[in-house]
Amino acid sequence: MGLRDLLKKKQTLEDGDGDGPDPATIRRLAAPEFTFVRSDTYTEEVIHPPGGPAGSDANDDASSYLTVDSNKGSKSSRLSLDIFRSNSKRVGGASGGRSRSESVSSGKSASGGKRLSQRLHLSRSPMSSENVPQDLPEIVVPEGGEDDKDGTELQWEKRATMLAKENEKNRSRPATPVGTVTEFLPQLNLDGPRDEAPDKAVSSKAIDDDIQEAIKLHEAGKLEESTALFGRLADPKGANNPLSQVLYGLALRHGWGCTPNAAAAVNYLSAAASNAAEIEALALQAGLKKGGAAKGELVLAIFELANCFRHGWGIPKDPIAAKQYYETAANLGDTDAMNEVAWCYLEGFGTKKDKFAAARYYRLAEDSGNKIIGNTWIWKEKYDPGHAKK
Repeated sequence: MGLRDLLKKKQTLEDGDGDGPDPATIRRLAAPEFTFVRSDTYTEEVIHPPGGPAGSDANDDASSYLTVDSNKGSKSSRLSLDIFRSNSKRVGGASGGRSRSESVSSGKSASGGKRLSQRLHLSRSPMSSENVPQDLPEIVVPEGGEDDKDGTELQWEKRATMLAKENEKNRSRPATPVGTVTEFLPQLNLDGPRDEAPDKAVSSKAIDDDIQEAIKLHEAGKLEESTALFGRLADPKGANNPLSQVLYGLALRHGWGCTPNAAAAVNYLSAAASNAAEIEALALQAGLKKGGAAKGELVLAIFELANCFRHGWGIPKDPIAAKQYYETAANLGDTDAMNEVAWCYLEGFGTKKDKFAAARYYRLAEDSGNKIIGNTWIWKEKYDPGHAKK
């Protein structure tokens, strides 16, 4: 016999007249007592099975449906969730509770208009990366201040120095030059502490001459000699030249005259970014809005590190870091980075999809002479800077 039939049978027996079954029979047929409760976060209601509570009119049509005990229609909030209500509700209005319709339709708790998921810290946190500083400031362009390019560039360069310093903290330095360049670099020692670098100067005439010589060797196909010279100039215990560290890092990444070593390449690119960032930080402290002598090296290193994060060259892929690095380099004038961050916005790589932002960076790249064939859509009127985004 089902639960519903058992309950109906019990009710019939209890309502019988005169010669009905004796009490022993009723007790034998009696089922366990159940209390049906309908509840939400703040209220609960007692529901009675067909026939209603004792004493109700059994002939009433409504007795064939579940009914609510009007005397117990609304109870105080559950203590387990009471902490999510405002003090005023707990103290002055706890007995009143809240209706289910209020709770569901508003989607908010009684305190401060926040959703329950927010108060329970269940909402999804914004995208973050261990390679991007948590306190990275937003770039603020004051209203009507689009013409203040120096002020905006200053903010981007500060961001670049922060990215470089954070990246350096997460990197280790290579123990020794790798591959076939070793025989050309017997004097290199990369094991010393970072702060023992003898010079913070970007370059000198002698270093510039050596860089030019290394470039000539590379173009002449003498890759081992070229890479060896770049390695000597990149040595943190030697010349410690940021540009040479970028070029030596690229040589290690692509195997120009040496065995490819993507991890070592990342370390040299990180060293280049860090060295350049130190010089630029001093320039910014001195009040130079456009930075100092190492700005070019800093932008190059930031862009190449973005490529590493995007493709997983020597480090795990990190779309969020790649997008941040690309965007920083783009706003400091790197036209390749302009196209790359536009692609990030277009595809939602490390960020939310934003065709308006993608078009803006693609336009910036074209205006700077780095055009991509087939991007005519970026010039549609709806992507004009003054056009409101839908």
